[in-house]
Amino acid sequence: MVPLPSNPSQQLEKGLEIFDSSIIWLIIGAIGIITASILFAYIVNRTLIKRLAKQMKMDRGIEFAVQKVTQYVVVGIGVYTAFAFVGLPVSAFAGVFALLSVGIGFGLQNITANFISGIILLIERPIKVGDRLTVGEVWGDVSRINLRTTIIQTPDNMSIIVPNSKILDDQIINWTFGDHRIRIKIPVGVAYGSDIRLVEKALGEAAEKHNLILKKPSPQVWLNEFADSSLNFELLVWIEKATERDQIISDVNKIIYKLFIDYNIEIPFPQRDLNIKQNDLLNINQSPDTTISEQQEQNEKNKWQ
Repeated sequence: MVPLPSNPSQQLEKGLEIFDSSIIWLIIGAIGIITASILFAYIVNRTLIKRLAKQMKMDRGIEFAVQKVTQYVVVGIGVYTAFAFVGLPVSAFAGVFALLSVGIGFGLQNITANFISGIILLIERPIKVGDRLTVGEVWGDVSRINLRTTIIQTPDNMSIIVPNSKILDDQIINWTFGDHRIRIKIPVGVAYGSDIRLVEKALGEAAEKHNLILKKPSPQVWLNEFADSSLNFELLVWIEKATERDQIISDVNKIIYKLFIDYNIEIPFPQRDLNIKQNDLLNINQSPDTTISEQQEQNEKNKWQ
């Protein structure tokens, strides 16, 4: 028979102190493991991945995707190791996942959809860092792809945060996917009676004078519409980079304006014909202080009297 301790209260206090100190050290150790995994992922991305990217001449988007995947894998292993160090069994994770699944069913659908969409974007890479996108009315370059959101930097230096699910579900325009060359359309209107061949010549010269417009495919000039006040042409040219589109359009428009002046090609403006009945004109001449609208109202009153 095991003898009872002479002072049970002191033994209990001593056991609690040992128990408390061990728990504290376990928690500190777990935090240290997680912190070390984050630092290790940062070091790997800043040194190893950077060097590999330079040696292999890796695309910027591929480099970013590899860095993100490496970071998530290393930190995930660190978190799992920290839980194992504390002594939590795998069954504890099952309980956490069960609670998360209940939460997802009640309100985390969008977060989960964005999270899964972020993984798909990093793996399939329909877009990558540096691409020029148009999402709805947003136009800009992809600066970051996170697991939940994608950051688009506009030419006005504004950061637009777009949920990843919106990029996958909605129709977007990736101006730099595959072949970076794009064709831009520059509309131009000229007055009726203008020499069509001369207009085509002027637009062709404008395309030739800009050094950022590609020679092949060659520029084209189309006559698109007989509008109310103008003949509407369209100059179609190819450029190397989508990011230069707005500047090239502005430059070409300036060149076109100068060439139109040199060739005496008239740029039209909206024109309207005003028809005045003879009786109204006589009434206006008889009462010069009366406006046209006032005279018309007076004529209507006289008609019904």
